[in-house]
Amino acid sequence: MNKVILMGRLTRDPEVRYSAGENSMAIARYTLAVDRRFKRDGEATADFIGCVAFGRQAEFAEKYFRQGIRITVCGRIQTGSYTNKDGVRVYTTDVVVEEQEFAESKAVSDSHVAQASRQSMPSPAPAAASADGFMNIPDGIDEELPFN
Repeated sequence: MNKVILMGRLTRDPEVRYSAGENSMAIARYTLAVDRRFKRDGEATADFIGCVAFGRQAEFAEKYFRQGIRITVCGRIQTGSYTNKDGVRVYTTDVVVEEQEFAESKAVSDSHVAQASRQSMPSPAPAAASADGFMNIPDGIDEELPFN
């Protein structure tokens, strides 16, 4: 079985090209920065994973995906190789996208992208969490949930 599930942020806007011929197809390439679970020497690290989407998935990426947004991708790993112009064999590994979707709301994504563009500004402190990793909800909140 060859199945991959990734969640990360786009390192730049997708690069979209169209195949030649009568029935041209969109082909989108983008790179996801996927945080590693553990930190090295106290610093967060990430893997930069190349993804390629075809057809409607590529058109969706071209229309809606922008640098900095967080997305989830399901697909399969595909390896390949080619000989570059210097005659050197180059090996490739990409995730062929089968499903892709937003992993956060547009407001959060827009906020993150704006914050990233103001790198000199300090980031807000995260909400306090209990020892089990869940955020503490203050007493007295009696609102109903927006879903059943």
